[in-house]
Amino acid sequence: MNALLPDTDSEDELPENWERKISLTNKVYYLNLRTNRTQWTHPISGKRRAVKSQFSNGWKREFDVQTLTAFFRNTITGQSTFTDPRLASAYEMNNFPVSKMSDFGPKSTADDVLEHFDIESKVAIVTGSNCGIGFEIARALALKKVHVIMGCRNHFKAMEAIKKIQAIEPNARLTFIECDLADLNNVKVFCSKFISMNIPLDILIMNAGLTSIPYSLTVDGYETVFQVNYLSQFYMVRMLEKKLIQSHSRVVIVASESHRFSTLRRSNIHRDWNPRRYISFMAYNDSKLCNILFAKYLQKRLIDSHVSVVSCHPGNFVQTEIKRYWWLLRILYFLVKPFTKTANQGAATVVYCAIAENSKEIGGKYFINCKECEPSNASKDMELAEILWELSSDMIETLDRSQSIDSSH
Repeated sequence: MNALLPDTDSEDELPENWERKISLTNKVYYLNLRTNRTQWTHPISGKRRAVKSQFSNGWKREFDVQTLTAFFRNTITGQSTFTDPRLASAYEMNNFPVSKMSDFGPKSTADDVLEHFDIESKVAIVTGSNCGIGFEIARALALKKVHVIMGCRNHFKAMEAIKKIQAIEPNARLTFIECDLADLNNVKVFCSKFISMNIPLDILIMNAGLTSIPYSLTVDGYETVFQVNYLSQFYMVRMLEKKLIQSHSRVVIVASESHRFSTLRRSNIHRDWNPRRYISFMAYNDSKLCNILFAKYLQKRLIDSHVSVVSCHPGNFVQTEIKRYWWLLRILYFLVKPFTKTANQGAATVVYCAIAENSKEIGGKYFINCKECEPSNASKDMELAEILWELSSDMIETLDRSQSIDSSH
């Protein structure tokens, strides 16, 4: 395919080994191909620019299903190019809001964070988006004209959530695809259905999760909290990895401060699940540590791919259905309710991580209240993260092999 549009700035040519790109919020940034570093200012003129969110004059963004490569096609003239046509009409920004993102805190809502950002026409997957924080994430993004793919287990609840959002904004673009994280084959089907839609994936938000529930195993034979909160998310990312790389995506993994209380270490990570030794809230803590280890190791693997991976803690005892699984959590929730966040406030840090523009700086980081925070020492153990990655890969490969054998009979 030939690039039929010149990759030049209307006012300033770029030096050799520089490229211009467009961020999630439609601001132009510049990539030095030698150093792999990015900056907001033009390397010669020092100007900052942005583009409009919508394509015009017949242009649209498409994906080659064979190579998963993004390109742009003009439906009127038939032209195709790898260069975003909006760059030809980029406009100068006189008041670039580089410091605005530091203004958010514990009382900010998802709507506060998104208010001044243009993310129209982006595509986001949000798991667990029919209630609680996930619903608020989906609602806030949809009201900013993001196409939200709702990955939920319950079809009825998902459709009710869509109705609520479309009652506010009838033109909100929301698509439900069933996603049961307690069934790895269902996760595989979810990913296949999304890939078949042939659309980009700008944002992947892994929000769905369980808290403390009685000991049980999934249909795949793994402890339920571990699989729902971590292993299925690992599997989803691996299934969508090519799409993430081609889209220069942002991955946000919703973790928790509970990760600090995990006892998972290199010495015991291979332990078997035993119902007699099972402690429900410790299983949750371990899964949240796995989330952060996963985020950090995934970022390390994708360091040269322009994919940024972030983990975050949404807030303490936010008002969500997640508390329904454990009676002690319900009691604690009642006692501390005056000091908790609303679901909309809990969603703020998640959407902050999804749209924060300094992707090179935030990749692999952990956030609380829209601010970077140091996680536990265990979560920074990259040897432990590598062991977890290899163990998880073995689990997935074992399942894939068993399914292949079953299908052959």
